[in-house]
Amino acid sequence: MAEILVLVDHADGAVKKVTLELLTKARELGTPAAVFIGSAVDGSVIDAARDKLAEYGAAKVYVATDPQLDGYVVAPKAELLAKLVADAQPAAVLVPATAEGKEIAARLALKTGSGILTDAVDLKLDGDALVAEQSIFGGSSIVHSTVTAGTPIVAIRPNSTPLVPQAGAADRVDVSVELTDAAKLARVVDRVVVPKGDRPELTEAAIVVSGGRGVGSAESFSVIEALADRLGAAVGASRAAVDSGWYPHQSQVGQTGKTVSPQLYIAAGISGAIQHRAGMQTSKTIVAVNKDPEAPIFELVDYGVVGDLFKVVPQLTEEITRRR
Repeated sequence: MAEILVLVDHADGAVKKVTLELLTKARELGTPAAVFIGSAVDGSVIDAARDKLAEYGAAKVYVATDPQLDGYVVAPKAELLAKLVADAQPAAVLVPATAEGKEIAARLALKTGSGILTDAVDLKLDGDALVAEQSIFGGSSIVHSTVTAGTPIVAIRPNSTPLVPQAGAADRVDVSVELTDAAKLARVVDRVVVPKGDRPELTEAAIVVSGGRGVGSAESFSVIEALADRLGAAVGASRAAVDSGWYPHQSQVGQTGKTVSPQLYIAAGISGAIQHRAGMQTSKTIVAVNKDPEAPIFELVDYGVVGDLFKVVPQLTEEITRRR
């Protein structure tokens, strides 16, 4: 079977869930081969990552540890992948549809003369062709697309593929690339570690509870956080809430924020502007609480509650607490 390259998304060597989803999907299409890029991790961490990748079917793990790959912004990773595409001739390259993943995919497509499909929520074989199901035009339409030139490069949204473990050999293959001057134009001069709490990462969470303009203030977001903590969920926010300074930008869900596709999405005090809907409407089950019965969010939901979020959400939190 043809090789399917999967770009590993990791945090200091800890493999993220979206990578395991991509490996699960890659097994349906060919032989999964993970690409691990990270110079700031030691050998034992890489071995642990390989064990995790093997658990989800990686037949091979390409490992690149050149410090230059982390010392510059995005471009070196695209050049490494371009070299692998030329050498391995894979049937496709799968990357997570994150901000960085999509930029790498775009650069890789340009370097290899290939077609690119972004925001895919599914990927299947139709004969010899790979067909992607995509959410486009701000999430207002679903289309099926295929690449007609070069190597298909597909950015797949997190939480689009159920995890299915299956052991693989994960044979290590060390790789390197001679970077061009163009890849070194944007250098990383500093890194700031954002403190991580006990809540799951927004784009990987199975449950997301988001607050919007209706929350009213930064202090009032405690109502949203209490429900999220009771559900073991991530906390999201609409652009209006973020622009008002009520919640950090990294928690914004929407077209100019993060795209999420959890099993359950709860929107409290969010009207449902297209900008926000573009980032969450592929969620499996959507629940909204809004005091305006004409709010656009109700056009999208599976369950809607017309009411004051400051009465409804605490009651929901209490009822969940009682039943646990």
